[in-house]
Amino acid sequence: MELHAGTLLGKSGVEPALDAWHSLATWAMLGTAVPVFLALIAGITAPYGRYMRSGWGVFINARLAWLTQEIPSPIVFIVMLLRFSTPDSFLQHPLSARTVLAGAFCAHYAYRAFVFPFIIRGGKPTPLSVWAMSFVFCIWNAFIQGWCFARQMTPNTPVWTPRVVAGLALWLFGWVNVMRADLILINLRKPGESGYKIPHGGMFNFVSAGNYASEICEWSGFALAAGTLPAAAFALFTFCNLSPRGHHHHRWYQEKFKGEYPASRRAVIPFVW
Repeated sequence: MELHAGTLLGKSGVEPALDAWHSLATWAMLGTAVPVFLALIAGITAPYGRYMRSGWGVFINARLAWLTQEIPSPIVFIVMLLRFSTPDSFLQHPLSARTVLAGAFCAHYAYRAFVFPFIIRGGKPTPLSVWAMSFVFCIWNAFIQGWCFARQMTPNTPVWTPRVVAGLALWLFGWVNVMRADLILINLRKPGESGYKIPHGGMFNFVSAGNYASEICEWSGFALAAGTLPAAAFALFTFCNLSPRGHHHHRWYQEKFKGEYPASRRAVIPFVW
């Protein structure tokens, strides 16, 4: 007889409160996604990378910023699973959708926190304010995904259902292309070179923001496979946060490389936008 995690853990005073906070945090992510999109598409650009500018206070080394802002995601997510789920349920169902998707979430952030910071070359420093927003978002998102995986997802949903397979395929395509896009951008310039060049290869053959398009694809697939409101909120927020920056990248490339930039490329969505 299989028991749900809530049956085994009981209902302490903390868990109903966390359940309420989880609902609020999930709806807050959904509710803020569109205003964020509208603000960013109107012209607000976060001051890092090519848009770095003075007046944003203290700056943090790029490697340190990436490492410390992303690392809360796998830590908080795993803590939520260990504390609020039955620990052996993942071992009992190693090929369930929940187990495989938990591994997918951790795989992305293991790469982003422990690999990417050490393969970038130099990198422009990140303002403390931008780092803080990223840090808070990673905790926020890891909490809503972790609680959902621990307490709301069915432990033994098979991974081979059509929806899960399609979502995981989309996630894998996006994740592989995120890493490929990173390598393309990292290797655009030879050591010692400066300035910007036109990226080619992978998703960059279709859109100016190949890295952002890949991440949007990745988390859209994750949401499709998970079939949960928190995963959908994450996918929507990812699109609303990254696609405006991709739009500004597209315009920046067109202005900087007039006459050279591929006319067939779109900003974020191949053949569409």
